[in-house]
Amino acid sequence: MATKILASSSHGFENECKEIHDSWGRSYQLIRALAGRTQLECRRIRETYKEMYGEDLITLLQKSSHRNQPGVSPKTCAALSLWMLDPHERDAIVAGEALLQDDTNYTALVEIFVGRKSSHVALIKQAYLSKYKTHLDQDIINIEPPHPYQKILVALSTSHKAHQADVSQHTAKCDARRLYETGEGSPGAIDEGLVLEIFTKRSIPHLKLTFSCYKHIYGHDYTKSISNGNSGEFKDALKMVVKCICNPPNYYAKVLLANFKGMAADRGAVTRVMVSRSEMEMDEIQRGFQGEIRS
Repeated sequence: MATKILASSSHGFENECKEIHDSWGRSYQLIRALAGRTQLECRRIRETYKEMYGEDLITLLQKSSHRNQPGVSPKTCAALSLWMLDPHERDAIVAGEALLQDDTNYTALVEIFVGRKSSHVALIKQAYLSKYKTHLDQDIINIEPPHPYQKILVALSTSHKAHQADVSQHTAKCDARRLYETGEGSPGAIDEGLVLEIFTKRSIPHLKLTFSCYKHIYGHDYTKSISNGNSGEFKDALKMVVKCICNPPNYYAKVLLANFKGMAADRGAVTRVMVSRSEMEMDEIQRGFQGEIRS
């Protein structure tokens, strides 16, 4: 593999671009030429293809994803067009599509704000503004009708802008106790205001530590306490977000399994997960997926 990359670098990926151009209309060849590439290689291939043929490769893939052409799978082209983008540009498009749907795809938005570093989220917001000429934060605030997911997303967005990067064991334990005392440790419902306050002020790594401390102190996951008592939209949203924070591989494995079984309405989830997590924890997701199948 290393030899191939080195050889490719010396001639600017002209051979690869010719293969892509000549194989247009055959999904297998497109996958073979593009799917295994690093982000740097994708960028070089896109630049070289533009120089050789005067066309933007991503634009061609996006157009093909909306057409029914013999030999070309629209889903394959959609996945490859996302794969070719820089990660922050890809996430900006995913966020835009999530917000443009008739029913906002909150799951896709949560995955972005939970699964990305603050520096990456800042780049996503810049790319979103450049593409859609509006601010991502404001578009989330303006969602109608209002929804519990919306409150959590606004808090997470604020967290990425304002939180301290340090993770404090002492503060995490204090936050865990506050969640308990205003949740299962009290006769009332979950204190939404407290939950949103903590989400606003803490980083994702800190929140993960808080939920770990909660389990250590009280002997069970925080999601179990969310499930106790009456159900509600805020509880359902909070439970999904906490699962995504605490154990991403297990969360994504369940998302994939639900889609493969036809149990989920989020039709873009498989492509989104496979593309966005491929360079991060796909091996762990695969192990979790196999475990879910066996269970």
